Amino acid sequence: MKLDNVIAKRAEKTVYRDGDLAIKLFESSFSKANVLNEALNQARVEETGLNIPKVNEVCKADGKWAIVSDFIEGETLSSLMEKHPEKEDEYLELFVDLQIEIHGKTAPLLNKLKDKMHRKISETTLDATTRYELHMRLDSMPTHVKVCHGDYNPSNIIITPEGKPFVIDWSHATQGNASADVARTYLLFKLEKKDALAEKYLNLFCRKTDTAKQYVQQWLPIVAASQSVKGKPEEREFLLGWTNVVDYE
Repeated sequence: MKLDNVIAKRAEKTVYRDGDLAIKLFESSFSKANVLNEALNQARVEETGLNIPKVNEVCKADGKWAIVSDFIEGETLSSLMEKHPEKEDEYLELFVDLQIEIHGKTAPLLNKLKDKMHRKISETTLDATTRYELHMRLDSMPTHVKVCHGDYNPSNIIITPEGKPFVIDWSHATQGNASADVARTYLLFKLEKKDALAEKYLNLFCRKTDTAKQYVQQWLPIVAASQSVKGKPEEREFLLGWTNVVDYE
């Protein structure tokens, strides 16, 4: 296993290419349980038939845990959108259609989205009254069993030279309500200060799926609170700001 060709680097992980393999090497401080859970999520989503990199093995390299998957040759959708702004609508159509395809799958062994969100809300720094309101709102939302990516954004989609899309990074995958997944993607666009794209994305998804926009918006405080537990301080502040918003127009 060669670790000399870096293709991506994050705070707690580095991705290397070794021929036809992609090696995601985690820092020694990263939880073994989280590494194994990510590999398990990916393996379970593989079984749905979606275009995703297949897990080859979980092992140790340089004393650190690693997930070895198929390397997917291509360019991220985010990179293509930056290079070809004139094709934004075309790329957004692909982006939404692919998310709808994901939501059309089920993987009964994935963790449940509501369970994860309840746990995350309890971990926030929000006051007890706000946490209670968020827990109650979450309980009241319909329970579904659709595959939800949990971090669906253009940087997690690779388009091969033949034009085939692959979705990567399934560490946050759960089974649950698709509109919660959409709310998360909407907030990711907002975090990147892409407000116009966020609105265009939400409108397109709702039109294609005949989903009421207000229904997705009801998820925003819940998703923002649950996602605020991790991340950069400035992102946490932004997300916590959404937890206090009651009405969306």
